[in-house]
Amino acid sequence: MGQIAALGAYVYQAVLALGLLLLVSRILAPQQFTHYSLFITISQFASITVFEWIRFSCSRFYPGADETAQRSVILYAFAVCAALCLLVGGGVLASGAASTGIAIGGVFFAVFQGGTELHLTMLRFRQNFRLFSILQAARASLVAIGTLGGAMLAPTLSGAVAGMLAGSLVYIVLARLAGGPLAHGLHRPQRHLLKKYLAYGGVSAGASVASLLAPLGLKALLTAVIGSQGAAGALLALDLLQRPFILVVSALHAIRYPELVASYDREPDSPAFRERLGRYYGQLANSSLVTAALILCLLAPAAAWLVKAELRESFLLAAPAVTILALLRAWVQNLLPTPAHLTQRLKPIIGLAVIDAILLNLSSLAGWSLSGGSLSGLLYSGAAGAAVAVILGTPLFLSMPFRWPRLTLASALAALAIAGLANAGTPQTSLPVSLAVFLLCIPPATATVASLLRRQDASSEIS
Repeated sequence: MGQIAALGAYVYQAVLALGLLLLVSRILAPQQFTHYSLFITISQFASITVFEWIRFSCSRFYPGADETAQRSVILYAFAVCAALCLLVGGGVLASGAASTGIAIGGVFFAVFQGGTELHLTMLRFRQNFRLFSILQAARASLVAIGTLGGAMLAPTLSGAVAGMLAGSLVYIVLARLAGGPLAHGLHRPQRHLLKKYLAYGGVSAGASVASLLAPLGLKALLTAVIGSQGAAGALLALDLLQRPFILVVSALHAIRYPELVASYDREPDSPAFRERLGRYYGQLANSSLVTAALILCLLAPAAAWLVKAELRESFLLAAPAVTILALLRAWVQNLLPTPAHLTQRLKPIIGLAVIDAILLNLSSLAGWSLSGGSLSGLLYSGAAGAAVAVILGTPLFLSMPFRWPRLTLASALAALAIAGLANAGTPQTSLPVSLAVFLLCIPPATATVASLLRRQDASSEIS
């Protein structure tokens, strides 16, 4: 039940994040919402740049044979990186590039994101899914309540950031009380462990930074060519429609990846590992395809109810391309490089991420120019660039043998094809199309849920 609770926590966090985005987009003026969207992206970028290498290493090596030694390296590295992050924030403040409140808020939120993600990752790889689920849901709730409250009291970027920081502080106190101290029994970090963390985590984090540069560059391009007022709807689509894919990938990765790593370390060439790897691939591919198909069918009715009228036209214009783009990037970031992560092959990890970022932004810029300044041309060209990155990453994906269920994958692909053809231009509500897509989504969704509910895999790994 612990793994199911963890899955529920991810679903809750995603639903809450979607609701928060929609509410904030209604409370803030379009220009302020554009600034809010850029603030969130930049703070996430800073957090990943500074702390993600520790989290990646934690997800590959922790708890290991000596949990205390691993924890000592993790906390030592986090303390050093947090100090560096604060120094950089001080430099930004001194340069006058941002106001005092925004600079302090951005630095604190970057450290908060990095520290809490690291803590939750440690809980997850210790198989403490119950506490992980509680804290994951609590963090999402407190940050959302704080952000919404701040935006309502002062409908500006500064108000939203102040509320976000208040919610973050409350969560830190709660996590300390619920999780207990992390620093007990620590000793001097071992040099060979630190080197291993830097080697693997540094490259993996570099890939994450490159991956985040892609949407950051796309947001900057949209804001530059359309303006902060006109880009608000497209930015809402980018922020909103990527989150379901993040939910699917994060939830399945949280539940299945620790077992996959343990199985690979024990029996990398066995038929049992190939079957487990195929199931993991099948769950990620099926779930992301089903997510994309359902989003495309729900765009028109959902936008009519949820998206503010002045943002709706540009939102619907951007949404189909953004959905396909988010699907392809979920594969590039998480599905295709899995063999390289398992075997700790560092060059393919960073190489694929850099290629994806370059192709996405160059193709988006080319599409904008060739289409005569069309928003659809820009975004569909970006999706084409992401598709090329998927093709280039396929040999890496196929480099490790696996066996996966093909019938459910075919059903999910058919659902996406029907939904995509029906909503490629302006999304429309069509009952026959929606019914056909829903029926085709049932087999892959049922297979994924049944696999998650099957306990024998987890039991065999833990033993």
